[in-house]
Amino acid sequence: MAETASQTITIAAAPERVWEIACEFERYPDWAKDVKDVIVRERDDKGRPDQVEYRASALGRSTHYTLSYDYSQAPNVLAWHMVRGDIMRTIDGAYHLSPAANGGTEVRYDLTIELVVPLPGFVKRRAEVRILNTVRELKARAEA
Repeated sequence: MAETASQTITIAAAPERVWEIACEFERYPDWAKDVKDVIVRERDDKGRPDQVEYRASALGRSTHYTLSYDYSQAPNVLAWHMVRGDIMRTIDGAYHLSPAANGGTEVRYDLTIELVVPLPGFVKRRAEVRILNTVRELKARAEA
């Protein structure tokens, strides 16, 4: 069964800056603690990364997965879905960016994950917290 999570955060940086960081996939290992390696496998006709392979820490081990990105609602929504993965059946998600009243950006991070092997509830909750940390790490990067 797929698990869903969502978090909204306000970042003290312009939406354009947040979008730029969110789309610089090859730089994720610089700021996203659990992302260890990134390889852009395909680009779209505008040169944007279309399929991106990740190696990340997950549940005490290394995992590999490839995401396909959807820029159809750019620069307000950056969405993705999993093309292949080793311990996940599904990874679907999106960053929803909107201008905040203070000149910053409100970011809603939505994520749906389904693992190949079911996990106990406490392990899932711990994994969810780590995954949602990504949006806080994005905030730290954009505000630096």
